[in-house]
Amino acid sequence: MKALCWHGPKDIRCDQVPDPRIEHPRDAIIKVTSCAICGSDVHLYDGYMPGMENGDVMGHEFMGEVVDVGPASKHALKVGERVVIPFTIICGECEQCRRGNFSVCERSNRNKDVAGKMFGHTTAGLFGYTHLTGGYPGGQAEYVRVPYANKTHIKVPSNGLSDEQVLFLGDIFPTGWQAAVQCDIQPTDTVAVWGCGPVGQMTIRSAILLGAKQVIAIDDVPERLAMAQAGGATTINFDEERVVERLNDLTGGKGPEKCIDAVGMEAHAGGSFDAVYDKVKQTLMLETDRPHVIREMMYVCRPAGTLSIPGVYGALIGQGCRLDLGTCRG
Repeated sequence: MKALCWHGPKDIRCDQVPDPRIEHPRDAIIKVTSCAICGSDVHLYDGYMPGMENGDVMGHEFMGEVVDVGPASKHALKVGERVVIPFTIICGECEQCRRGNFSVCERSNRNKDVAGKMFGHTTAGLFGYTHLTGGYPGGQAEYVRVPYANKTHIKVPSNGLSDEQVLFLGDIFPTGWQAAVQCDIQPTDTVAVWGCGPVGQMTIRSAILLGAKQVIAIDDVPERLAMAQAGGATTINFDEERVVERLNDLTGGKGPEKCIDAVGMEAHAGGSFDAVYDKVKQTLMLETDRPHVIREMMYVCRPAGTLSIPGVYGALIGQGCRLDLGTCRG
């Protein structure tokens, strides 16, 4: 089959690779019908996430049709069913899964000892996202083996929904939704969202659905800002305005109650001193993260407010903020 494979920073190729096969009774094989590129994939493309190996298959936002099922998953899945596959691989039985903390499943990361040394504690196994998270081949391919398939799937109802209507359930929408939900948004709250990429757009809309008084979106890409504005947000272009000053203007000098980092480790912040400092250190491989957004959120957030971090960080910052769906609340 064909798959998009990582061969080094900025070197992604469409390769011919072996077809996946059932390796465990709980496996299933999915024929991919749609997939997406995540902002997290950019960190792999740019070479900032450790643990990638030559030939790794990319991708963790995908869906498709079940074409084969292991004997232990036949009660949950049938050949021909359409499913969305989430980023996180879950056993559904460990203590964390029973608590609903699926992004830190205790069983699915087959390299959890290495991940524990890197991050302090392991994440769940993740599709297409470094050997620190299990080294599982991803979904930017014709077929994918899904471990723990009886739990790691979302069935698509047989009511005519298109791939485009349900694909985002694999990562983008639940990440944005969780980022907003864990803020405990109140009707009097101003919610500021740094980053208007796909996750940021979902976060903005989630915050509005949850009843925020005001949602403020921060980015520098005109098309993203226009989309955020169309979704109901007040926008700040950080190339044209000072973010902290503008946020204070919009909140009567008190700052937003809830601040959400939907950017992560490759934040851009114009020519601010800390942004230049982080960029130089990252270029010299002296750090993996540019935490400008976290600093800015801490500075401007109203006292007793909440910081929510769905953005991906690695290395030292990543020890405090689990990858992607394992967001932090401060």
